[in-house]
Amino acid sequence: MAGKIEIMETVLRDAHQCLVATRMRTEDMLPIAAQLDDIGYWSLETWGGATFDATLRFLKEDPWERLRKLRAAMPKTRFQMLLRGQNVVGYRNYPDDIVQAFVARAASNGIDVFRIFDAMNDIRNMQTAIEAALKTGKLVEGTVCYTISPVHSPDYFLRIAEKLADMGVQIICLKDMAGMLAPYAAYEIIKKIKSRISLPLHLHSHCTAGLSPMNYMMAIEAGADILDTAIAPFSQGASQAATEQMVAALKDTPHDTGLDLAKLGKIADYFYGVRKNYAEFESAVNNQIKTDVLISQIPGGMLSNLVAQLRQQKAEDKLDAVLAEMPQVRKDLGYPPLVTPTSQIVGSQAALNVMTGKRYSVVAMETRNYVMGLYGEPPGQVSEEMKSKVLGKKDPITCRPADLLKPGLEQARKDAGSLARSEEDVLTYALFPEIAKDYFLARDGQPAAKM
Repeated sequence: MAGKIEIMETVLRDAHQCLVATRMRTEDMLPIAAQLDDIGYWSLETWGGATFDATLRFLKEDPWERLRKLRAAMPKTRFQMLLRGQNVVGYRNYPDDIVQAFVARAASNGIDVFRIFDAMNDIRNMQTAIEAALKTGKLVEGTVCYTISPVHSPDYFLRIAEKLADMGVQIICLKDMAGMLAPYAAYEIIKKIKSRISLPLHLHSHCTAGLSPMNYMMAIEAGADILDTAIAPFSQGASQAATEQMVAALKDTPHDTGLDLAKLGKIADYFYGVRKNYAEFESAVNNQIKTDVLISQIPGGMLSNLVAQLRQQKAEDKLDAVLAEMPQVRKDLGYPPLVTPTSQIVGSQAALNVMTGKRYSVVAMETRNYVMGLYGEPPGQVSEEMKSKVLGKKDPITCRPADLLKPGLEQARKDAGSLARSEEDVLTYALFPEIAKDYFLARDGQPAAKM
């Protein structure tokens, strides 16, 4: 069994992504920064995932500037980010030169730990990012995305972990992004991985089905070393187990985290106030125990955004129908784990199927690209009906998807032109050109570009 259990706090990234649609502003993070820095977390998740996009798109903030401000305010604590492999912090594959440059700049701006995953568990889509992160000298977590399907098993997850260990990562992360992991499954998988791989194991589990705290206790028995938790005001529901909950459960045991509950309580008091600022992004769905996630498999971070999107279209009443449609779409696509971008692909196609009233009468471009193999190799077989509808007589690609991409950094530099003030601006433009251009123009006091 593991000894002392370390904690990664998610409140500045995944927790608010899951519960208030990634809308927390930097101005609500900085006042509590010194107290967070004083806790002694193993790491603090501050960046990556949907925060990069949301910061630009909705908050009109510079994500790089957020990172620098947080880093200056919290010099003692490791900063961790979520990196989508070849997708970086976007929703498609980017050329290798953009991936490499992004990782290098993220490290120089303050990231200490890179959690790198691929939505398909396709190692080829993680290789460039892992190599780039290792080159910076920072810590790298090779990530196994957990899911349930006829083609996923404990041995499958072990094989992915072994491939990641062979690539030189320093930590293995088991990522239960949809909250589907159950306690005895957690024990079996982690025990199997720890028996074969001597690296620390970091478990990420959401409370969507109410199982996360139990998963964590069984994971500890199996040898897990680090757990992801969220301070109580941003915990539970589609988020993670509460930090205070796990600290209290392990107090005065061989697994004592060493964290101070009184200090955590003061931080919680602050964030209870902060959460009120984002009431418009709240949804009862995000805060309930929803065991139907075991059917829909939708991850917490997407659930809050799906609700927000349906609400914008005045179609929130269609949520249950969309969730019910997702398992069929996922089966047709060969059972991909549902995490960005595959969760968006499956969710968007399910929504189209529901809205049109006829399955696949409209097939999204992202769905077509998935079937073509442009997101990587599906874990299972794509249905013949889907392949026939999308590919016709074409064959899907078999190479690493990014091998088809030309270098893109210099072109982004040229296209951004004088709007880019820094190398970070060039990378922002390379990842999200339209959104970046509007942001840069607004920053310079100019009207937004016409579409």
